[in-house]
Amino acid sequence: MTRLNINQLLALLLLAFSIGYLILAFQIPAFAIPRPVDSDAFPKLLGFLMLGLSLLLFLEKPAAAAPQDSETTSQHPVSGRKEIVQLGLTAVSIPVYALLIEPLGFVLASLLLGTGLAWLYGYRRHGINLLAMCLVVLPLYLLLSKVMGIYLPTGPLPF
Repeated sequence: MTRLNINQLLALLLLAFSIGYLILAFQIPAFAIPRPVDSDAFPKLLGFLMLGLSLLLFLEKPAAAAPQDSETTSQHPVSGRKEIVQLGLTAVSIPVYALLIEPLGFVLASLLLGTGLAWLYGYRRHGINLLAMCLVVLPLYLLLSKVMGIYLPTGPLPF
């Protein structure tokens, strides 16, 4: 019997969580007035997406461990301080994002969060980063506001 790697263990946990999430999503009552997209559509979509991604994570082959020589490990000790600072700043940025959604609007606050976190984690091609964030945030905004009819704050933007 083969041992499960860490990705497979995490995938099983995420799979169980997504099944529980889907069970709860299917218990959301439908509106009495017929609508093209009901209130349970987005939670169900997220649940199935999480279910599929956890299955893909389970099937992913683990990366081969790189050989380490004693000389490079002694010169660059792994302290984890940088990762802890990044994690702390990420945890602080989420509530700040929530506070900025109303005055800046969904689009600007999301662009600021995405580009700021990418910069924090070391990505330095700012133009490409901003373009990628626009290609994620703008369609998401249009999907939520125009297609699903969910009110999202616009902030200073005219749409």
